[in-house]
Amino acid sequence: MKKNDEFYVPYIDGSLGVKTKQTLKRFTIIALLTIILGALLFSYTQKPFKNSTFELTNSTKITGVFHENPYPMLRVEVAKNIYKNILLLGFGKSSANPFLEKLQNQVKDLNGKLLSIEGNLIYYNGKTLIQITDEEKITLENQAISSIPVNESINNMTLQGEIIDPKCYFGVMKPGKGKIHRSCAVRCISGGIPPVLVTTDSNNLSQYFLLTDLKGGPINNDILPYIGKPSKVKGYVEKMEDWHIIKIDVSDILELNKKSNIY
Repeated sequence: MKKNDEFYVPYIDGSLGVKTKQTLKRFTIIALLTIILGALLFSYTQKPFKNSTFELTNSTKITGVFHENPYPMLRVEVAKNIYKNILLLGFGKSSANPFLEKLQNQVKDLNGKLLSIEGNLIYYNGKTLIQITDEEKITLENQAISSIPVNESINNMTLQGEIIDPKCYFGVMKPGKGKIHRSCAVRCISGGIPPVLVTTDSNNLSQYFLLTDLKGGPINNDILPYIGKPSKVKGYVEKMEDWHIIKIDVSDILELNKKSNIY
């Protein structure tokens, strides 16, 4: 060992040599700067949270007219002659159907009946959904059959966008994007959650279309291979008050060779 080399033995005098102190100081400064820079880079690469809401810890009771075509909804009058159709969802990755089964066994046809449902609201970008967690929190009100929405025919259209599951995308998960959420969306839609096509126009405004088969019925399993893949979707578009519906033949979906903006 050279004469000027430092050799630290803590139980002799407990002091550090000058060179050792300088080395530790440089290491500490470099480590702190690396941690700070890494944290900044990580934060800048993260996608921002959406301005969506999932009232997981709050239960809200809503009353409206039930209709099930193409998917279970509650038509609620939010102002005079202005209606919002709230999409009904089950708990977890389930449709609302299992929670409605008990009442449907008691009442032959629930379409047009006034129901009160207590659950967790999900809302984003003008769309509202409600998660039902208990079949006992669905009650039939004593009222005669009321009107259900009449769809307005628009035209055959070819739309470009991505198919998502509305439960996670509209608020249960924030931001609900990335490959892991595509796998989640596949499981949600296979469990009965209605599939939705998201399109974005030149002004970066999104529009949402409930997907059905050509007869206007639910479409779930057949759509699974196309979830989260930018595609052209051809079908007949109808407007149901605050929702659009597109009736499609799955074989007409054309996948685009593009990276997903969502998943």
